Amino acid sequence: MNKTIKPIITAPHPSLRKKSRQISQVNSSIKKLAEAMKTATLAWEDSREHEIGVALAAVQINELCRLIIVRNNYEDKSDRRFNVYINPEIIKSEGKTTLEMEGCLSVKNLYGKVARYPRIKVKALDLRGRSIFLNLEGFLARIFQHEIDHTNGIIFTDYINNPDELYQLGSDGRLIIPEKNHE
Repeated sequence: MNKTIKPIITAPHPSLRKKSRQISQVNSSIKKLAEAMKTATLAWEDSREHEIGVALAAVQINELCRLIIVRNNYEDKSDRRFNVYINPEIIKSEGKTTLEMEGCLSVKNLYGKVARYPRIKVKALDLRGRSIFLNLEGFLARIFQHEIDHTNGIIFTDYINNPDELYQLGSDGRLIIPEKNHE
């Protein structure tokens, strides 16, 4: 099977700063887009020894619509299944925000601590066009906040004001603390 893999765009690509449009109808083209997103995520992951692709927003393959995919089991790299969420929106946030490390497939080899809510409620559509509601917490809540940000033109680095708080990923999979004078 010869699939053309859509490349994952990276910052500073201008599409990453645009708001994605609502999806009005769940049809075969939306289902094909979700498959293209899964293929792109797994291709990205297969090219990196120390990283796992846990989620992707459609904008990251330069499709400006409100569609995200989230890995079925983000703790098991051998589980290559994803769930699809159409028009996801956070309808409730709870708890005190906490700082945790984040990375992004569209921000190559950079990580940083971002404040996110520990619990959220999300409304979305599934691939059959049915409304679903998700009560999420912990890392899964963080994933959804990160991906929904993408649909609104926001990248995780927007939350980090000090460049000294961005960390590079070394070839050994460890985070490298930046030098104070390095730009």
